[in-house]
Amino acid sequence: MTEPRILIVDDSAAIRKSLAHLLMPLNAVIIQAENGQAAFDLACAEPFDLIISDIDMPVMNGIEFCRKLKSRESTCAVPVVVVSSFDSDRDVDMGFQAGAAAYISKNDAVNSLLKTIEAILSRSRFKQKQLILVVDDSPAIRQMVESGLAQAGFRVVTAANGKEGLKKLADTRPDLILSDIDMPVMNGFDFCEAVHQDSQYVAIPFVVMSANGNVGYMRRMIQRGAAAYLVKPFNMDELAILIEKILSDQFMLLLKEKERLDTERSLIIATITSLVAALEARDAYTSGHSEHVGNIVAGMLTISGAERTTIENALLGGRMHDIGKIGIRDDVLLKPGRLNQAERIKIKQHPVIGADILKSIPSLANIISIVQYHHERMDGKGYPSGLRGDKIPLWARMTAVADTYHALTSDRPYRKAVNRENALQIIAEVSGKQLCPECVELFFTWMKTRVGGE
Repeated sequence: MTEPRILIVDDSAAIRKSLAHLLMPLNAVIIQAENGQAAFDLACAEPFDLIISDIDMPVMNGIEFCRKLKSRESTCAVPVVVVSSFDSDRDVDMGFQAGAAAYISKNDAVNSLLKTIEAILSRSRFKQKQLILVVDDSPAIRQMVESGLAQAGFRVVTAANGKEGLKKLADTRPDLILSDIDMPVMNGFDFCEAVHQDSQYVAIPFVVMSANGNVGYMRRMIQRGAAAYLVKPFNMDELAILIEKILSDQFMLLLKEKERLDTERSLIIATITSLVAALEARDAYTSGHSEHVGNIVAGMLTISGAERTTIENALLGGRMHDIGKIGIRDDVLLKPGRLNQAERIKIKQHPVIGADILKSIPSLANIISIVQYHHERMDGKGYPSGLRGDKIPLWARMTAVADTYHALTSDRPYRKAVNRENALQIIAEVSGKQLCPECVELFFTWMKTRVGGE
């Protein structure tokens, strides 16, 4: 997370210094200004994540400063926190009317400033990530709502009717839909129903804004899945607060669901990892093979600059690439000599068996390709599907290289391990025919970073 940029505006240098000291735990970049006009010029020239302003200042006071900020497109979304000695109910109300996100008395700043700023920055970051789709046939209403929501800190896209809204859904997935009902081409009823019939979009909160306050309309829309119903005309501040509340509740629900799924996934992974360990324990020659393969693939992805989640998923896929061998009989799997034709057919079933095992676990869907296709070849002579070239998924191609290297450098019942140099020579020779050249090159690069190789 980047350091927040905060502008402190007060005509007293001592107070600016005191407020900056209170914010030290944020590790923020602090810029200071001595009046509203100087602060406004700074805010127009460079970006800030939050502004703290006094009220009573020369040249331009805090109320006028806040109003000017909120009137400009480039600064309207920057949250302003008023910190002032003017703390009567009238003063506080005036600050909020001007667009302040919070109002703190200078007498209470020591106790509440840091906590308030942390909460506002967190809320601001959250809103900046949220995309709202506004659907209304009136250009004036679309412009008004888009401007109001942008000022509140949200990102906005618009559409003129339900059909256009569905197209926007396909182009960019919003976090919330705000829609009128009475529209040409496709009205709000049909649009809401279409959204909630599609499994991709059913979880997106749908908020209705309509000039029709008919209770029947409200009930029909709620029945179709609407989360809320607003009657036009409405207050933009109220709309922004409602949307923030709905999205915050939605976020918490998704967070809890993610925690549940993560726990479930961890238990499943632990169980399958134990199965792999038990599988390899049947054969002393392959003990630890899957762990080594997973580590090699993870190492290759690391030096390629892949994201952490990508590396973690490929590591898991490498560790589970041979899980399908649990469905192969011992007399075939552990046979010390060469396999006959019937036995080779059976052993070639293990990628499909492994993929079938994982298909019943949705949270492991992204590693199925490793399990199913790690025995495919670049020349199309692999199994189980005879895929060729880049038709083979990338992670599977990488796993094939790792699998080949560790198999070559491990003792097997039917042959002794070859040394590191010979294994690398063999891999180089089959590059482009059996193994992916780019993955081989990446593997060689990774090997150079190892002391003594894998």
